[in-house]
Amino acid sequence: MLSAKSLFQEILDNDESFRLFCSIAASGESQGGWENGRIAVLVPPTERDLAPKISRHGADEDKHGRIFNALLKKRGLEPVPVPADTDYTMLLERHGIGLAHEKLKGESALTVQDVVTYLAHSRVTEQRASEQMDLLRKHFADHPDLGRAVRMISNDEDNHLAYCHEELLRFAAAGHGRAIQRTLRECALAEIRIYRDVSLAVMAHMGRVLGWPRARSAALAAGIHAVYAYERLGGWRRMVSLRMPERRDALGGPATAAPEFA
Repeated sequence: MLSAKSLFQEILDNDESFRLFCSIAASGESQGGWENGRIAVLVPPTERDLAPKISRHGADEDKHGRIFNALLKKRGLEPVPVPADTDYTMLLERHGIGLAHEKLKGESALTVQDVVTYLAHSRVTEQRASEQMDLLRKHFADHPDLGRAVRMISNDEDNHLAYCHEELLRFAAAGHGRAIQRTLRECALAEIRIYRDVSLAVMAHMGRVLGWPRARSAALAAGIHAVYAYERLGGWRRMVSLRMPERRDALGGPATAAPEFA
């Protein structure tokens, strides 16, 4: 029977598919770490109190990238180049979601609206990350190799999502509510399209590595399209709602260290 657990178990059990999975994940996390690091440097003077939290966010993402690379190293594997059609982070940037990398590479201070855009983009993408890691935690929290990594990353993603909710509500109370809702909607509708396209690309690459029959690949593609249809019809709204989180000041302390993988 085809299920999320059996699908991921098959990817996990094969060195080449596991290598591709971890390489894609590590690349995306490292890119997110760089983005947050630059935003922390460039936040406007009026928002300097936010810089340590943005830095913590970036440090967490860097840590996740190191964790995925450590999982590869433990199995004696090297990272592989990430296929362009699977690069979720870069595709989001290319479609104008979040802050342009050209701006982040500069030295000019960001505006408050830039910070609102960053937080709205993060609120959408961290929803996706939190859900994905929750699924992995459900099935692999006790896995001898992946368990610690899955639990740590899942907890971090939940913290990131809580932080986005809390900070966006603060900005909404300061008069940015309309801009926040507009940006959230734009980000969510773009993200669900890009997530669909990246999911199709990842499954196509995995199918070639694992030698899936055409019928299985078609069934997986149909499932991805069904998820997109649900999200386009209204599922995207879960990505734009704001509520005060139970985890307050979720990024108020230092980042935790990555676990060792002997």
